Amino acid sequence: MRRKLMREARVSQRLMLLQKMKNKFGDENTERASLLQATETASRRNLRLLQDIDAAEEAFQTKLIPHPQPSMLSLETRYWASVEEHIPKWELFLLGRAPYPIGAENQNEQQRQFESPLKGLRLDPCTVIDLPRKV
Repeated sequence: MRRKLMREARVSQRLMLLQKMKNKFGDENTERASLLQATETASRRNLRLLQDIDAAEEAFQTKLIPHPQPSMLSLETRYWASVEEHIPKWELFLLGRAPYPIGAENQNEQQRQFESPLKGLRLDPCTVIDLPRKV
């Protein structure tokens, strides 16, 4: 009889623990479902906000620059043509295979123009020389 009572006590305790576990897992599942729903709601709200921001930005841009003028389009076209023309020179320079590309055509002429007429002369720093002036 005593064994029977102990067994019944264990069985009832086990049933009580099982019920507590069910309640706990049920609460966790409810909480998870609630969090999932809140996450989905927030995602939809954020997506709508991003779409509204994109629409506002596009409307702002069209108001800011409604239609570019033909002269601006021509200037832009010429600019990009110039960029495409100079890309190979810059690419070689950046790869270390060519000299600095800007002004390289006129570099020798500029060097000759700015060469000092005193080049090669050894002078005392206190010596005064009258140089011929170019008119």
